[in-house]
Amino acid sequence: MDLAQYKLREILDLSVELQASDIHITSGVVPYMRLRNEVKPVTEEPLSPFAVEQMAMQLMTDSQRQVFAQKQTIDFALFAENGTRFRINVFRQRGTVAMCLRRLDAEFKTLDQLTLPPQLSQLANYLHGLVIVTGPTGSGKSTTLATIINQINETRANHIITIEDPVEIIHANKMSLVRQRELHCDVPTFAEAVRASLREDPDVILVGEMRDVETMRAAITAGETGHLVFSTLHTGDVVGSVSRMIGVFPAEEQDAVRNQLSRVLRAVVSQRLIHRADDTGRVPAVEIMFVTSAVQNLIRTGDLQQIYSLMQTGNADGMLLLEQSLASLFAFGLISREAALQLIRDPNIFESRLRRIQESRQQALQPA
Repeated sequence: MDLAQYKLREILDLSVELQASDIHITSGVVPYMRLRNEVKPVTEEPLSPFAVEQMAMQLMTDSQRQVFAQKQTIDFALFAENGTRFRINVFRQRGTVAMCLRRLDAEFKTLDQLTLPPQLSQLANYLHGLVIVTGPTGSGKSTTLATIINQINETRANHIITIEDPVEIIHANKMSLVRQRELHCDVPTFAEAVRASLREDPDVILVGEMRDVETMRAAITAGETGHLVFSTLHTGDVVGSVSRMIGVFPAEEQDAVRNQLSRVLRAVVSQRLIHRADDTGRVPAVEIMFVTSAVQNLIRTGDLQQIYSLMQTGNADGMLLLEQSLASLFAFGLISREAALQLIRDPNIFESRLRRIQESRQQALQPA
């Protein structure tokens, strides 16, 4: 084992010992780790540019090195010698190689353990169509989808194909047969992988991210032809996700795409992570839109902004606005009011949900 390998193993072992969520390795700088939401230096010895480049190159396969040489950035995942799985992004900054490593959970958590709304379990009950989970980078989209895929794996005898960049969480075969394919290693692009998967007898297809119009077209087609498709987008809310999907298509196709989406879309979930009030981690605030017949009509006619009004009164259908989610998190002491107010779009909806929760609590405390 050379010095670079030894140093990297030390850093990875230390991240597990400290329960760090992320590791930042930069040429000429000491390693930093994210510990309870704060990024801190964890050793006193800076890493040389040569050592960091050697670490990165030794982690990659030949094909991954070629992609990195061409694009100057690459994502992949692997198991460290200590058995912990890491998602790794290698990139260049100021002319030198740098890395960010995310420590991945070894075991699946339930929706309740993730503090996610219980109605998300409905996503695993669909037999066909398209489900989108949206949010900024690092908002927990992959974890939510892995939880849903695991629920299907435990309850249905299906063939599940995942197409990811990279494969983050390994799914063992349970009731289902699960095949996981990685970008740049097993498949060249998301779009080509989705099209190829249709010839592989899938019931469920997970598309790690819809980055371009061709991937969106392939995902919509797969959902229309009797498969259940899950995917992600980097958009801020549920209505913005629908608008984004339609907007990336050429103008002459958008009417047809609206019609397709109104038929194929089953649900859109938007989430972001917020610092907990007790500073012990982060908790997800979630917005949920289930595509009812009324939502279908609004998508088909392009009257997307009216969807928020339907969601506000659609709690019986499992709908949830971001403000309502934030109000619940604040009412139960999980986040501060300041953290909630930074994200709300309509203070009236937030305060209204908060009053309802408080009234329900008071009624529960009254003697029968």
